[in-house]
Amino acid sequence: MKQFSSFVIKEAKHILRDKRTMLILFGMPVVLMLLFGFAITTDVKNVRTVVVTAYSDLKVEQAVERLAQSEYFTIVATVGTPHEAEQLIRSQQADLSLIPRSDGSWQLMVDGADPNMAQQWTSYAQQTMTHVQPGMISQKMLFNPSMRSAYNFVPAIMGMLLMLICAMMTSISIVKEKERGTMEVLLVSPVRPLMVVVAKAVPYLVLAFVILLIILSMAHFVLDVPLQGSLFWIVAVSVLYILLALSLGLLISNVAQTQLVALLLSAMVLLMPVVMLSGMLFPVESMPTILQWIAALVPPRYYIDAMRKLMIMGVGISEVAKDVAMLTLFTALFLSVALKKFNTRLE
Repeated sequence: MKQFSSFVIKEAKHILRDKRTMLILFGMPVVLMLLFGFAITTDVKNVRTVVVTAYSDLKVEQAVERLAQSEYFTIVATVGTPHEAEQLIRSQQADLSLIPRSDGSWQLMVDGADPNMAQQWTSYAQQTMTHVQPGMISQKMLFNPSMRSAYNFVPAIMGMLLMLICAMMTSISIVKEKERGTMEVLLVSPVRPLMVVVAKAVPYLVLAFVILLIILSMAHFVLDVPLQGSLFWIVAVSVLYILLALSLGLLISNVAQTQLVALLLSAMVLLMPVVMLSGMLFPVESMPTILQWIAALVPPRYYIDAMRKLMIMGVGISEVAKDVAMLTLFTALFLSVALKKFNTRLE
């Protein structure tokens, strides 16, 4: 019994001395509770609403006032025609348009790229305007008139798969060389260390590109997801995102010393933020302010947003310039830090 107790104490001390283990044991439950408690929300908040004022009377004004006083909707503009309202939605300046008609009926024009949120927006709008009969409200879904969920999830799955495949597999591959001791042999060879890193990343770059083509083909020919925008820009932005993921994988490989640690870091740094904070499943706008700031540091958010605009909405590259700029910034940051930390001799 004394020997058994000694082994238990020894193992306990070993765990307490390992900072990474302590972080996983106590840090992950706290992070998961916060994310699942605040990020996973289907509440509707701050829906950007534009009102068409081509026809207006007391009843219309009361309905608009009721909508403006609601915590769910924010009136961002008033325009004179439905065409102007549609342009605001297509340019991503509004989510929903309220269009009154002279016969007393209404039309709700909604951004349907995310069918789940579109349904909630229309439902909340109908409930808020309680004095209007539901049968007198018609709906017009832009971008996704059939309300198919694949339109929303395909770009999100692309962002998750490319990030996990490139970053996780690259980091594990390099760390595996460290564990086997073969990395030292490579680094003392005549080949420059930078060439070693690039050579390790190139196969995953090619693999990710092939996977991208497979995903796009399945999305279009199997799931009937349209490719409304330029295929060239869809592929170009995706290649930039793949380079970002590879750079992040190199950075993780500099921190991790074992494949297990690399796998755990990849799961904590990549999987949870991608699923929770990228807008893949839950709208970022409905999250608390602090999580919205954190979500701004999650690169897949910008890629998923760009793919939804390019693939589903069919916008030009200028409409996703902000997303491309953020992806470029993250790529440059991760790559420069990774190369700086990559020493020619392993510690």
